[in-house]
Amino acid sequence: MSADKSISWSYAEDLPAEDEVMLRARERSFELGVTPIGPGVGAVLTVLATASKAQTAVEIGTGAGVSGVCLLRGLGPQSVLTTIDVDVEHLRAAREAFTEAGSPANRTRTISGRAGDVLPRLTDAAYDLVFIDADKTGLPGYVDQAVRLLKRGGLLIINDALDKDKVANPAGREATTVILRQIGKAIRDDDRLASAMLPTGDGLLVAVKK
Repeated sequence: MSADKSISWSYAEDLPAEDEVMLRARERSFELGVTPIGPGVGAVLTVLATASKAQTAVEIGTGAGVSGVCLLRGLGPQSVLTTIDVDVEHLRAAREAFTEAGSPANRTRTISGRAGDVLPRLTDAAYDLVFIDADKTGLPGYVDQAVRLLKRGGLLIINDALDKDKVANPAGREATTVILRQIGKAIRDDDRLASAMLPTGDGLLVAVKK
């Protein structure tokens, strides 16, 4: 990356202004040892959620609620966000963030459990948006489930899709890097999906179900 490109990337990442709700959610993230999405990624999530006009959304990997708040701010007033995390403390922190953001309790559904166990219980073609920010080893299964869950025209978003710039380097052979590289290729080659890689944050892989 050239110096100018690097400066432009940093500028874009830091451009969104965040309020006290988001700052407190970030503080809780750090207290819990969770790495939250950056402001740039958060802004893109809000824009994508708004543009998709999603009424039903699934988040795989709740964290402390930073990404959930960003999604809720883009989703319509009648929409519902289902968020899944194996850690009950993460869900507790997320519920606190959702409340502080002014989101009514009936707009969120927090589910404690392993995503691999929870996702198969969700209804086929019932969701407009699926956001994945979870363990990379489980990604192949999560993506398969996400495509099943999405309605036609539904949006799939995968965070950290470039694995700290290692995916683009053919010499990168770490397990997570290989998985993400394979996921990117599988989604690109899937006739059911139209996809693009956004360089926001550490990479957002975005796909629409045709």
